[in-house]
Amino acid sequence: MRVLTATIKTKTGLHARPAALLVNTVAQYKSEVKIAKNGQEANLKSLLDLLSLGAEQGDRITITVDGTDEDEVIAALQRCAMENELW
Repeated sequence: MRVLTATIKTKTGLHARPAALLVNTVAQYKSEVKIAKNGQEANLKSLLDLLSLGAEQGDRITITVDGTDEDEVIAALQRCAMENELW
């Protein structure tokens, strides 16, 4: 299991566009990917789940990846976040 912790940088938080970028990034992998904020957890492969967290600028999130390709998932999430200045 791999864990990634970050603070949301985007002014609008994880609204539709950045949320869709994250969901599309992890959708291609086999690992189970969860995202949590303030004790509330969501499936990062589900746009509705992610949006339900209501992650805003300055919120601390934790992403947990569990599966056979977890290193690749973490690397892809980091690339996506860096390219789009998400965290």
